Amino acid sequence: MHVFLTGASGYIGSAVLRALIAHDHTVTAVLRSDEKAARAKEAGATAVVGDLTDLALVARLAEQADAVVHTASAEDVDPDFIATVLTALEGTAKPFVHTGGIFTFGASGDITEASPVAPPALTAWRAANEARVRTSAVRTTVVAPGIVYGNGAGIPTMFVPASDAPTPVRLVGDGTQRWTTVHVDDLAELYVLAVERADQDGYLVAASGHNPTVRELAQAGVEGQARVEGQPGSDGHTGSAVSVVSESADESRARLGTDFADALLLDQAATGAYARSLGWQPSRPTLVEELRNGYRAD
Repeated sequence: MHVFLTGASGYIGSAVLRALIAHDHTVTAVLRSDEKAARAKEAGATAVVGDLTDLALVARLAEQADAVVHTASAEDVDPDFIATVLTALEGTAKPFVHTGGIFTFGASGDITEASPVAPPALTAWRAANEARVRTSAVRTTVVAPGIVYGNGAGIPTMFVPASDAPTPVRLVGDGTQRWTTVHVDDLAELYVLAVERADQDGYLVAASGHNPTVRELAQAGVEGQARVEGQPGSDGHTGSAVSVVSESADESRARLGTDFADALLLDQAATGAYARSLGWQPSRPTLVEELRNGYRAD
């Protein structure tokens, strides 16, 4: 299939690009600079330098493609981009795969595709856009990733102590809340599956099934940094002198910003069972395992 991909230079989008190419699809990607376009070309895409606010360009590329995958979701871009793509694909069997997020479902210990929508302020803007995608007549899927990790990037880097000036690793709140997680390369495989299914799936919760607490993640990050540096612990094994420190929710809000902190304070868990029932097989190491092994770029 010929796929029109947005966000091909980003964390999720670059992984999706690699996965699409690996599955023998062709990709046209819109990038905002020559430098980013060059990297997309190296990965195997046809790169177009442009902007997603150029709706004539968006319409043309959507009409020329067999599928559209949008990983460059943004508050100021999505309403017009979504409307343009849905119009271009109307009356066809072409799939449109949009990117949402696990925060959409708010605090819940059993998030599924049927869970009520209760986003925090950070992602409240997504709700209307996702509803428009899901209720259209086009074959649409909204992939809702958990906390994305892998390749030494993403939110989990906050739990990797600085090697040059080690300071305590701070939890978000008291660290008892769970995060639902997904490896970026497993996530990319789910996007490919959604494209190839070309069905009207509604939400697809992208979750590995591993839902560690924030404290478990912070402790794993400290252990991993110590292992990388070869520091002996008090038990004679590799350990670390870096401590893990809890803080109040208000202290986290002051440190990270209210909206971001409130999203990270959500207690969330999901199994990703529905995506697995469609054939998705997440196989990468868990986030705790990656942190314990030293969280670094591949």
